[in-house]
Amino acid sequence: MDESLNNKKIIPFKVLEILKKETDEEHRLTQMAIVNILQDQYDLSCDRRTVANSLDMLAEQLHYDIDKNRDGYCLLDRDFEDAELRMLIDSVLFSKILTKNQAKRLLKKIKNLGNKYFSKSVPEVEMLDGIGWSQNPNFLQSVAKLNEAIHEKKQIEFPYLKYNEKLQLCETGHKYLVNPYYLLAANGFYFLLGNYDKYDNVSYYRIDRIGEVDILNTKAKPKKQVKGLTEIWDLPKHMAEHIYMFSGETVRVEIKTTKDMVSDFVDWFGKDILIKPLKDNEIIVTVHSNEQAIFYWLLQYGMYVEVLKPQSLRDKMKEAVLNLQKKYC
Repeated sequence: MDESLNNKKIIPFKVLEILKKETDEEHRLTQMAIVNILQDQYDLSCDRRTVANSLDMLAEQLHYDIDKNRDGYCLLDRDFEDAELRMLIDSVLFSKILTKNQAKRLLKKIKNLGNKYFSKSVPEVEMLDGIGWSQNPNFLQSVAKLNEAIHEKKQIEFPYLKYNEKLQLCETGHKYLVNPYYLLAANGFYFLLGNYDKYDNVSYYRIDRIGEVDILNTKAKPKKQVKGLTEIWDLPKHMAEHIYMFSGETVRVEIKTTKDMVSDFVDWFGKDILIKPLKDNEIIVTVHSNEQAIFYWLLQYGMYVEVLKPQSLRDKMKEAVLNLQKKYC
């Protein structure tokens, strides 16, 4: 094929690439500037008419939103807005589950989705060295394998990891045989919701604490055999009732507090709560939660809440408060 003909076919796509990299509403390129970039960066020779035809084709036939004014051309429509890319980047920068090298690779890929002006505004991973990156290099591989096992409905086996006194992530010496069902995000971490095969209840595992995952040839236990997964399952409801990813039965909890705490309840438990007004500024909030999870939540907000029911939880809080008093008196 004639090389000049081949160049004519590829030029519109290179023009689009240039617009993506070099332009936005505040940064535009003239036809002549595009001609020069094609020559300097892509070793493609053409004239302004070829560039003009390419711009018309991109706009009219391929429906790209290309804007033109006296300063030149820019591409308006993109796969991701800058604000969307910024959110993705912040999710990587402040992740608790990635290693530093994984974060750097992801950050580079996300930056390349924006133009060069956006890329310059993004901080480097090195700026956040004190953030405490994960030491588990298997995280992304684990996510891929867990997805595969869930899709194939197969059992998995893995060691669980814990930090020792030297702050090194080490295996505990025990492997878990697990039936995997869902991947969940909660409190800044990813969790595997599954069933430890020797029991019949739901169990949770932080994926950044999971070692190398082996997918077995054996079929996973059907969900109907697992307590808590036997009915039609409502994932948002389950998440609201298990705020710290503890397994166990859900209980009805009545908590006395004040009106200015309502936002905190919604943040943690969603809007499926009941609020009963009392005198002055006081209210009773009723939530449904795993008892161990709500116990830790009550300790966190202890100065602002009082558990009324169930009595077993009230007694547990009383014991905890007395133990705290002994430590600080």
